[in-house]
Amino acid sequence: MRRSLASSLLSLIFALAAPAVAAASILITVDRSTQRMTVNVDGVQRWVWPVSTGRGGYATPAGSYTAFRMEEDHYSKEFDDAPMPHSIFFTKLGHAIHGTLDARHLGSAASHGCVRLSTANAAKLYALVEEQGLPNTKVVITGATPSGAPAVARRRTPVETGYDAPMAYAPQPRYAPPGVTYQQPPPGYPQYPQYPPMRGFPLFGGN
Repeated sequence: MRRSLASSLLSLIFALAAPAVAAASILITVDRSTQRMTVNVDGVQRWVWPVSTGRGGYATPAGSYTAFRMEEDHYSKEFDDAPMPHSIFFTKLGHAIHGTLDARHLGSAASHGCVRLSTANAAKLYALVEEQGLPNTKVVITGATPSGAPAVARRRTPVETGYDAPMAYAPQPRYAPPGVTYQQPPPGYPQYPQYPPMRGFPLFGGN
């Protein structure tokens, strides 16, 4: 009995005396000018990935941040419920690092302000941050937004439909009552041949 009690006390003492394992420090650096993300863990480079930061008018804000929220399966509330898998939020305005299905634009500024990654790389980063903790994750946004951001397609010029729009000439009926002449079409429209009225058929409800 005494031996078991002494053994338990010794185990407790060794557990308290053992040094706690410190969480690793994660530094995520995003260079907007090169559209590249570098992930360092305890000062050692681990990954370099292509990203998409905000395009013109939606620039990803430069600065140094601490990640504060994570959502594995998130959808944008501002942009048509667009999927944002493995989101790591770093600003109070909603900027996040997340996966994207638009992988073909990675390497160019194409987002609405977030930092996009391929879905596979976003999952890796999410697992690392989840393991080491949000307080230990720093996000640094540097560089300038490229000037050659993807252009937004313009709509075609709408067709004129108001009173000022040119009116298309409607051809007159082929047959007309005696004494009624055709209205001549405006200049530039084809001339339609005139035919004499057919006999034996009432025209336009006439007597």
